[in-house]
Amino acid sequence: MSTIKEIIEGLFIGFSTTVGVVSTYQTLVSCAGLFRKKEAITHQPEKTFAVLVAAHNESAVIGPLIENLKQLDYPKEMYDIFVICDNCTDNTAEIVRAHGAYACERFDSTKRGKGYGIEWMLENLWAMPRQYDAVVMFDADNLVEKNFLLAMNDRLCKGERVIQAFLDSKNPFDSWITLSYAVTYWFTNRMWQLARHNLGLPNTLGGTGLCIESNLLKEMGWGATSLTEDLEFATRCIERGIYPTWCHDTKVYDEKPIDLKASMRQRLRWMQGHYDVAGRYIGSVIKNGLKARRLGMLDAAFYLFQPMYVLIVTLMSLLFVGRLFDWDSMPMATVLPEWLVYGSTALFYLLPILALYLEKVPLKAYLGLLLLPIFFLTWLPIFFYAFFTKNNQEWSHTVHTRAIRIEEMQ
Repeated sequence: MSTIKEIIEGLFIGFSTTVGVVSTYQTLVSCAGLFRKKEAITHQPEKTFAVLVAAHNESAVIGPLIENLKQLDYPKEMYDIFVICDNCTDNTAEIVRAHGAYACERFDSTKRGKGYGIEWMLENLWAMPRQYDAVVMFDADNLVEKNFLLAMNDRLCKGERVIQAFLDSKNPFDSWITLSYAVTYWFTNRMWQLARHNLGLPNTLGGTGLCIESNLLKEMGWGATSLTEDLEFATRCIERGIYPTWCHDTKVYDEKPIDLKASMRQRLRWMQGHYDVAGRYIGSVIKNGLKARRLGMLDAAFYLFQPMYVLIVTLMSLLFVGRLFDWDSMPMATVLPEWLVYGSTALFYLLPILALYLEKVPLKAYLGLLLLPIFFLTWLPIFFYAFFTKNNQEWSHTVHTRAIRIEEMQ
């Protein structure tokens, strides 16, 4: 065996072992999502809420959301709706006022992006005469189930401080792109978020449909102005030992990009932000996790490592393809037992089907499973390009046009 073949074989063994260990861990954790205990609401309305809506030129969709929020099953005097009209050049603010919500207009061309808008809004909120027990955050294109504030009130009363609601799709069948998004979210909600909630591990925040205790925000400060402000704030919480939790019993519907170009632009922003946050926080999260002997912190570090893990899987796949040419006599070496590798692989492919079944999605949604491999391929150039452009923190706006009402979702 030549030296170059020995090096490649060594790399393949190292990569395959890393992938095998990580995949097995994730698959076993995901199995906890097969079970769901519905958490009954046991507390009457007690907490007051400031409902923040991030908006940039959202005149096409903001009206239905405000009407939706005004109809939540919660005492109207116990929550107020504030729309952050962030650098808007359309009539978003006028529509907000016409629908009876507070239009908070911000104009700052140097600090652009949702994270800066939220930070500005919170500073103004703390200076207002009325103070609120918690802050909930939505995007302008969202729709919200009517029990949202009841569910968040209950979780806050039970001592939870950072809560993420179930994220669903507002337009899953508009295109193959939106269906791929929807299937990904249905799987993630069940086999990542619910699974970790069941195991007492920290959940991730999804940028919308989240609730944060006001005292915690005042104590920590927002401080999340990266392209992925949700990941940054969640990581800062976990770094301090405060775990975001998951609420599977109320949903927020989010509009997904219809075409591939808009989708890739959105996902590139996500990945640039992810690499940025991972580079700044993964070391301290691992250090604090080892020091405190808390598996949850190490699990959060594993999530931060996810894009790098995908790059490793891709490299391993290229090495595997290379082995097919003239290297077929070389054994498929690995340090993991074959039964574990094949068993976890079988579960890996079965879990998405089970997730869709358990979430009772429409039958035609299963077609999305056939699209996932194609959708995954569109992620690969994003992972690579984002890695080399992670210092580019220029925010880009995703245009929303689907003015659907909550009654249509139900």
